[in-house]
Amino acid sequence: MSQEIKPLNVLIKGLLLFILFNLVIAAWQPGVGRFSLYNILYPGRERLPFGENPKQSYNLSLFDLDAMFASHVITGTPKAHDEFRVIIVGDSSVWGTLLKPEETLAGQLNADNLNACGKNIRAYNLGYPTISLTKDVMLLSYAMDYDPNLVIWMTTLDAFPLEKQTSTPLVANNEEKVRELATSYQLRVEADDPNFEVESFWQKTFVGNRRSWADFFRLQIYGVMWSATGIDQVYPSDYEKAQTDFEADESYHDLTAPLSEDELALNALETGYRVVGETPMLLVNEPMLISSGANSDIRYNFFYPRWAYDDYREIMTSLSHGNGWTYVDLWNVVPANEFTNSAIHLTPAGENLLADVLAPYILENCK
Repeated sequence: MSQEIKPLNVLIKGLLLFILFNLVIAAWQPGVGRFSLYNILYPGRERLPFGENPKQSYNLSLFDLDAMFASHVITGTPKAHDEFRVIIVGDSSVWGTLLKPEETLAGQLNADNLNACGKNIRAYNLGYPTISLTKDVMLLSYAMDYDPNLVIWMTTLDAFPLEKQTSTPLVANNEEKVRELATSYQLRVEADDPNFEVESFWQKTFVGNRRSWADFFRLQIYGVMWSATGIDQVYPSDYEKAQTDFEADESYHDLTAPLSEDELALNALETGYRVVGETPMLLVNEPMLISSGANSDIRYNFFYPRWAYDDYREIMTSLSHGNGWTYVDLWNVVPANEFTNSAIHLTPAGENLLADVLAPYILENCK
């Protein structure tokens, strides 16, 4: 004889199971980002996911580093015995704003079919938009799991101000990872840094963290269209060119001349070297637009007054000599007409020139 189904009991049991499920998720933190359809049902992406118009770019920004790396081609590419693996970290200029994957620095180095130590050079684009040394160090700590033969760290002065280290959303939403770097590699982090998005127990539940879960599933879904089209960002037919005329303004992040080492996040730079350990690394001061427009005698470009950037270059040269770092200063190797919508974003031709200049340094670091 069948028992009568009591809707209220079913509802109560369902609610209890749902509550239990949420508590288990919060306590366990399963790391769902490690599971991905990329590199299985469709190819890995050539660059880390980032996007503000998902329906047009088939891409989106999220804060789950596991999911980001699981979607990248490097995760699905076992290192071959004849591969000389190069990873490149940096800002949007490395990621490739307005550039197709094959037009980026990594893409152009791969197109050159370079050979080092009798091995084929394969470069991986692990750049990510937003400028912060701490963001780069966090990505480096993940990248080292992929056994690179060489690291290229592209950077610029605007990655150094102390105020920019944890304000970028990718860092602010990964407090635990940054704290781990502080513990393991002596990254300097304030105990009460207000930029961090600290999650409560409730926010770690499925309901409380539903945005992150939704982003993870959306990333998988957009992979279908991305793999079919190769589109991973919006390519406008027209865009505003990088500024070349400026006000007579010498200001830079509320800092005053001369620029002091104490005002820069040099600890983050040193932490990056501790993270890579014995792996060779090229520290590269990336190219930037040098304007010849109005008040260009005061400012090189939108980002930098001349005094601040000149002081920065002197500091970097001195630090590199003192620490034995391989430092390559390429600030002025690309002409102003080979920049697009920013003083650090290059055209395909500009990236090609940069790749040609960097290639000999890569070969010199063959080990």
